[in-house]
Amino acid sequence: MGSVCAEELLRQGHEVSVVDNLSTGHRHAVPEGAEFHAMDIGDAAGMSHVLATKAFDAVFHFAAKALIPESVTNPSVFYHVNFVAAKTMIDAIRDAGIKRVVFSSSAAVYGNPVEIPIPEEHPKAPVNSYGETKLAYERLLDWYSRAYGIDICAFRYFNASGATEAHGEEHVPETHILPLLFEVATGEREFFTIYGCDYPTPDGSCLRDFVHVLDIAQAHILALHKEYTPTFSAYNIGMGKSYSVKEVVAHVERVTRLKIPTREGANRAGDPAVLCASPKRLMEELGWNPQVSDLDHIIETAWAWENRPARGRWAASEK
Repeated sequence: MGSVCAEELLRQGHEVSVVDNLSTGHRHAVPEGAEFHAMDIGDAAGMSHVLATKAFDAVFHFAAKALIPESVTNPSVFYHVNFVAAKTMIDAIRDAGIKRVVFSSSAAVYGNPVEIPIPEEHPKAPVNSYGETKLAYERLLDWYSRAYGIDICAFRYFNASGATEAHGEEHVPETHILPLLFEVATGEREFFTIYGCDYPTPDGSCLRDFVHVLDIAQAHILALHKEYTPTFSAYNIGMGKSYSVKEVVAHVERVTRLKIPTREGANRAGDPAVLCASPKRLMEELGWNPQVSDLDHIIETAWAWENRPARGRWAASEK
């Protein structure tokens, strides 16, 4: 998501600096034209130095640990990266006098929904430490906004998916649904595991709301240009329509024209049965108008990226 947003900002004529420790990212994913700093956001001195080099208008905060099963079994690292290191970064931002921050939060702050589609006012009851750390940091940002006069937007992502010509999903190990399905379609993986087929959903598999990364980038740029107000605002980024895992498999088979064998697996700890956003607030307050988030189009762009001449499979050691 950070690569795509940086790509769009550069395309629109902005100057972009990227901070990334490359623990899960890749150096080649930093768009050409962006200044790069190989550094951890928890490096107080380093962050202060970077933020002093230019008169930055805003900071977009994408960095996080995000694997749900790992967050259940090893919450310590999630609290360190998503809260402790992130607090170091926001303190450096405050000290530098930067007054606009856009934070990548998550639908995981809601937990198991009691209302569908989920509005921003929905009760917050995370079912994994990933969601807990995102919620805790949202609350910190709310207090920082009030006390230090920072305009902060938190975007609660639902399933960010799809690709541009230059940037797609590159995870090592791979855990996201579309790249995993593509690996099965091309024979790199024998089958796709559907984790849980007894959820209270029409076909028993989890339901998820998918949104294209370019539409998410559009939301970030709208936040960059909105009128400055020293408040904390949270917005869902989703389409208000969810698809089951089994439906996504069928869509990928149709787009790729390849068969995808599946197997049933046990339910994963920390997985809500249904996640579906209400994007009404984002549309009304920021004028968000998603253009490319039809599920088949999302799959088509991701599949095209997977099959580009310089194919997007990179060795785990490459940085």
